[in-house]
Amino acid sequence: MSNENWEPRIVAFFCNWCTYTAADLAGVSRMKYAPNIRVIRLMCSGRVDPQFVCDALAKGADGVLIGGCHPGDCHYVEGNYKMLRRFDLLKRMLDDMGVEKERVRLEWISAAEGEKVKRVVNEMAEAVKKLGPLGMPKKFNEWDSEMEHFAAHVAATEAASGCGCAVHGKKETVHA
Repeated sequence: MSNENWEPRIVAFFCNWCTYTAADLAGVSRMKYAPNIRVIRLMCSGRVDPQFVCDALAKGADGVLIGGCHPGDCHYVEGNYKMLRRFDLLKRMLDDMGVEKERVRLEWISAAEGEKVKRVVNEMAEAVKKLGPLGMPKKFNEWDSEMEHFAAHVAATEAASGCGCAVHGKKETVHA
């Protein structure tokens, strides 16, 4: 399938009190936005564990959008600040994994900002579409193949060295 016909799959984690309510407002106001998004409602953006984002990407999502209350307006006092700290950590981790930063986005959207939900979802869908499929499940297969090749290389090297130490699998000999 060419990228022209391909549509990204985006998972959205929205806080119940603000962003989810804004998405509902956009819906009842009949605002049109990209249908690529699948919303998961959480009570607070502070509840989004980085593992949730990694799991979504690992299971085939091409992008993840996190939405929470504006700073200072969190119904759980500082849940959005907790999310912000986690998001900074998450971005560094995903960068180390080779995942483009545009694939994961954090936005503060209040309950009255249905128009902002529309804009952010459309921007995210367009940005991820330009990047193309993430294809993380396929990457896992490639990484597994690389690890099998590496393990075979290590085993061959150990066999060629004739070393019998505990480090290389035989417990009788220890290097001095």
